[in-house]
Amino acid sequence: MAIQTASWVGQPRVKGASESMQMMLLTLSMVGLQACWGVEMTYGSPYLLSLGLSKTKLSLVWVAGPLSGLVMQPLIGVLSDQSTSKYGRRRPFMAMGTAAVVVCLLLLGWTGEVVGWFVEDKELKREMTIALAVVDIYVLDFVINIAQSTCRALVVDTLPVDKQQLGAAWASRMVGVGHMLVYGIGALDLMTIFGNFLGDTQFKKVCLIAAITMVVAQGTSCWAVNERVLVSDGTSRPSNKGILSVLKKIYSTTLSIPEPIQAICWVQFWSWIGWFPFLFYGSTWVGEIYLRHEAPYGTPDALTEVGRAGSVAFIAFAMISFASSIVLPWLVQSPDDTDKPDYTPRPPQSLQSVIKGARRTKPTLVTAWMFANLLFAASMAFAPFVQSVRFATIIIALCGVPWAVAGWAPGTFLGIEVNRLSSRLPMTTHSRSTSYRRLSNDSIELSSQESSPGTLHLRHDSNGMETSGSTGDMSGIYLGILNIYTTLPQFVGTGISWIVFSMLEDGKSPELNPEAHPDEHHSKEGFSGIGVCLFIGAICAVGAAWATRRLRVAS
Repeated sequence: MAIQTASWVGQPRVKGASESMQMMLLTLSMVGLQACWGVEMTYGSPYLLSLGLSKTKLSLVWVAGPLSGLVMQPLIGVLSDQSTSKYGRRRPFMAMGTAAVVVCLLLLGWTGEVVGWFVEDKELKREMTIALAVVDIYVLDFVINIAQSTCRALVVDTLPVDKQQLGAAWASRMVGVGHMLVYGIGALDLMTIFGNFLGDTQFKKVCLIAAITMVVAQGTSCWAVNERVLVSDGTSRPSNKGILSVLKKIYSTTLSIPEPIQAICWVQFWSWIGWFPFLFYGSTWVGEIYLRHEAPYGTPDALTEVGRAGSVAFIAFAMISFASSIVLPWLVQSPDDTDKPDYTPRPPQSLQSVIKGARRTKPTLVTAWMFANLLFAASMAFAPFVQSVRFATIIIALCGVPWAVAGWAPGTFLGIEVNRLSSRLPMTTHSRSTSYRRLSNDSIELSSQESSPGTLHLRHDSNGMETSGSTGDMSGIYLGILNIYTTLPQFVGTGISWIVFSMLEDGKSPELNPEAHPDEHHSKEGFSGIGVCLFIGAICAVGAAWATRRLRVAS
């Protein structure tokens, strides 16, 4: 069977005079993405509850996240894989996604005002505000996934195989920076600091700041990275790029993914049943603990207080996650260390004495992923019994360690496996030893030297040809498939939360509604519905730890 070939123009490169600067610029886009997700996760639930939406219906609203990921990431992955834009395959989608995200964030913050332009009746205005906010959240989730899928693919496309773990670790660090930024801002009293400037509520200010962060972060990565341009994907049929062909390609690839990638996907599946309630309800859970057990009677602005209490807890979470994403890559073996035994990561000089003793016994990334899932399970097992904001903050903060690994391990394994797939095809390959060729005063090209199998082929002649199985060709669709296994458990989590809320907390959340009668407030007795959802997620995290055994065998 003849092998289809793809032709490219140009060479991928990242601006910056050092590796650290290159990695930062390449992954800075993650800061903007996480700022947007952080606003939605921190304020989205309490905002909708404050409008009068019931928790049972709220659980159905958050099906937007998994639905958008299930549809958009594989679709955008394939479309960007096949894009022949002169600006590259990923960056045009990043730019379009960013513009749409900004519009949706601004609309979310000013939903009430927009509805007020057309509706005067108070009750109708409230109902229309809820409806518009829900629709906007759905659209926001879809357009965020346009930018997110291409940001991740850009990292995989740009780096050689021996830099995939480093790139994934930097992406995890930038996620941590985004977390710290949005939660740190949310914990501040922005009304006292800015008054009515940037909006007359805390929520509006946070939405606007997140939108600005998205533009700056995504714009910087688009400016700093130059992609190869795909001239031809090796097919001459125009219908090959039709939507039906795209869907068929996603379906056929999902059914035939290699066993190592399948193993990665199953660990992701079980772990995300646990991460879904943590990320979407964790901040609200901390805020409700404050309202039920520690807040003075008659707190005037419950939405702001819930957001600030949750933000403080998640600041600690983000700081630990950020620190873990820096330290752990030096303490954990790269999955391809066995292929290059002479390779040793170089941490900063000040930390070499600390890390030197750990090198002899440092665990594999598979082991680290397994224990990360067990730590998350152990932390969330306490959730139904917590009645103190301090205790809630401690267990939320502990989850920063497994979150750092969860943001780093799947991308590392997937990037390496996709590169290994390309090395099995007849193509020119180079060694894992990465070098740099200076292109200008502020730009360095990632390249490779010498000859050995398995390294991402980054240097191409202008008319260079390579097989369609090379890393750049398939990274988008495989990341999309990984995201299917990230989003499917979120549907499971949505179903679980709907059942739990229906049984334990059916109805509205009057604690967040300033017009509710005090008698309507939920009792302090009994389990928190969100706490029970977090506990169920802990059980599934144990399943994820067990699933890493298959990954160990497959690798």
